Amino acid sequence: MLNVALMYGGYSGERDISIKSADMIAKNIDKNIYNVYLIDVQKDKWLCKDLNNNEVELLLNDFSANFNNQKINFDVAFIIIHGTPGENGLLEGYLEMKNIPHTTCSASVSMLTFNKYYCKSIVNDSKLVSLAPSVYFPFPLPYKDVIDKIKHLNFPLFIKPANSGSSVGLSKIYNINELDTALQLAWKYDKEILIEQGIKGRELTCGVFGYNDNIIALPVTEVISKKDFFDYEAKYTPGMSDEITPADISKDLSDFIQSTSKNLYKYLSCFGVVRFDYIWDGKELFFLEVNTIPGMSEASIVPVQAKIAGYSLSQLINMLIENALNRKF
Repeated sequence: MLNVALMYGGYSGERDISIKSADMIAKNIDKNIYNVYLIDVQKDKWLCKDLNNNEVELLLNDFSANFNNQKINFDVAFIIIHGTPGENGLLEGYLEMKNIPHTTCSASVSMLTFNKYYCKSIVNDSKLVSLAPSVYFPFPLPYKDVIDKIKHLNFPLFIKPANSGSSVGLSKIYNINELDTALQLAWKYDKEILIEQGIKGRELTCGVFGYNDNIIALPVTEVISKKDFFDYEAKYTPGMSDEITPADISKDLSDFIQSTSKNLYKYLSCFGVVRFDYIWDGKELFFLEVNTIPGMSEASIVPVQAKIAGYSLSQLINMLIENALNRKF
């Protein structure tokens, strides 16, 4: 049997979501094929726990664990850490240096796609999809300088930390009086921020994964938030949003979103399962972001899309692990 390191936690505002995702993976992974060890990645230490709740500190020099004088080496890492250090390439870089196969995008791809500005710049070059007008701030500026740089943008505006997921630190503002509070919130999470013009339309999202050299697009989901926009609370609080899968859209639009998502997956050199988020304004498809480690909790979109496409969560997990074992760095 293969030893799987199920890596979760991290040290960002998305830690709690990662824990929920790891719980779902641990419950659904095929234990007839894999020995599963849960690795809680914390800032000062990494803790390794077996399914009997025996816990030891992971040995980082060779990525192993020692249970009762028995050394455990890992055949593959299943990464389910949203945010730092899982989604921004840091963890992937460590594993690649240790020649440990993992289920997510490479370190370089993770780093580039996690930064909203860099990712949108690359997507813009692809000419595959439209992007909303935006202004990037690589470091905090005086308030009056920010106003000067965004005066060509129309309200409402989204103020986003450039390196954050799950809508952490995100604000939607309708006038200039709300700007300062939104800036302070975003800068609390990241010195780099993106201010983006809001696009009125329907929020649509599509999961994509690779398997055996094939790129597979899952059914499209429409997200209808019961709040003003799909923020952290709306994403992870039951009842705060309606997620309709498959989305009630035309077949032509669904096919276009799936095709665009597969092409972006290839263009960005993605690996494993990712999710592309868009806004459809009735005429154009606008790219919002790519989630290179999408949620796998009970409230998450990708497991529902996979089920409707005919893949159980256990099957999807197995395919992701198989694909990781076959990859070459």
